[in-house]
Amino acid sequence: MKVILLEKVGRLGTIGDEVNVKGGFGRNFLLPHGKAIRANEANRARFEAERATIEKRNEERRDEAAGIASGLNGANVIMIRQASEAGTLYGSVSSRDIADGLADLDFSVARGAIDLPLPIKTVGIHEISLNLHAEIQVVINVNVARSQDEAKRQEAGEDMTVAGFDEDRETQEEADEDVSEEDGSKEGAFETEETTSDDGAASENTEKSE
Repeated sequence: MKVILLEKVGRLGTIGDEVNVKGGFGRNFLLPHGKAIRANEANRARFEAERATIEKRNEERRDEAAGIASGLNGANVIMIRQASEAGTLYGSVSSRDIADGLADLDFSVARGAIDLPLPIKTVGIHEISLNLHAEIQVVINVNVARSQDEAKRQEAGEDMTVAGFDEDRETQEEADEDVSEEDGSKEGAFETEETTSDDGAASENTEKSE
């Protein structure tokens, strides 16, 4: 399928380029999203007649996206969800949820701009790319937690999954064992000293009796 691009599309090409694409990609993405038109004589003439307008519109969209990106790059979006002790969500976080979360922060981002191939299924901080324009991408952090307190702890670097808790518990248990072993060694040393002292006293008494 041959199309004329109305904007830059990844590595495929830029405005005005005629490119060959797979039928499904063209019909299901490029054409319905206004990123391209079918390549034929009528559309070629139409494109050349409207080229200046198309390029100006694309520049305006790029500037608008750049303005949004300046305040959005690195932003944190907190999602509170119920989850198991292992950190598996009872549900998921979708691109719609992320778009709604961004809207709560006064950022208007279309769902289609959120690069999320699969819904988020675990607690933690997830880096998500946003394709605001063909030439402008930013990355945000989606902090999925069971509570606001957990979200703050995750942001501080804590692992709130059961694996993280187990590691902390094992570290504490090892520390307790070290303390117990140290105390045991001290007790053994005291017992040895007391036994030595008792043996010495007994020897002295025996010598005196003789």
